[in-house]
Amino acid sequence: MALEDVTGRLERICRALEEAAVPYALVGGQAVAMWVATKDPAAVRTTKGVDILLRRDDLPAARAAASKVGMDYFEAMGVGMFLERTDPHPRQAVHLVWAGEKVRPNYDLPAPAIDQRERLSPDIQVVSLAGLVHMKLTSNRDLDRVHLRDMIEVGLVGRELLAALPPTLAATLDALLTEAGR
Repeated sequence: MALEDVTGRLERICRALEEAAVPYALVGGQAVAMWVATKDPAAVRTTKGVDILLRRDDLPAARAAASKVGMDYFEAMGVGMFLERTDPHPRQAVHLVWAGEKVRPNYDLPAPAIDQRERLSPDIQVVSLAGLVHMKLTSNRDLDRVHLRDMIEVGLVGRELLAALPPTLAATLDALLTEAGR
């Protein structure tokens, strides 16, 4: 049932943003799942988080769109999110990532621009594969490396991406590719 709740939340916010013509892109684990599904649906790893890339200037329009589907904007410790009005728990929120801004102050690089997105399904826009790899390498948490390994395993990510990456990110991806025997 929890997975159905996550899917419903994801579909509701994406539909609301689409209807309001607010540019957005799905990022994080849900974006990884959608990309992996393009190669091997059986390799998709479930994830409970919903993360959306938005331009900060589009927040008023995004807030209005979210409100129409029962979600209210809240900010905690510098992280913007849309909380379910009926169950306002941050673990069940849609977390916002600001396009072109650093996700965390200590990150060397910012999140992708909003134009780095693709439509992988008729109803959902997802950050580009290159943008997603860039974000996962920049964050470089255990979960991010697991997501990168999933994308490597299904053939989405390979050595051809190394040349376009900054040296520190390229070194991290090179190590993951080597570990995977690629």
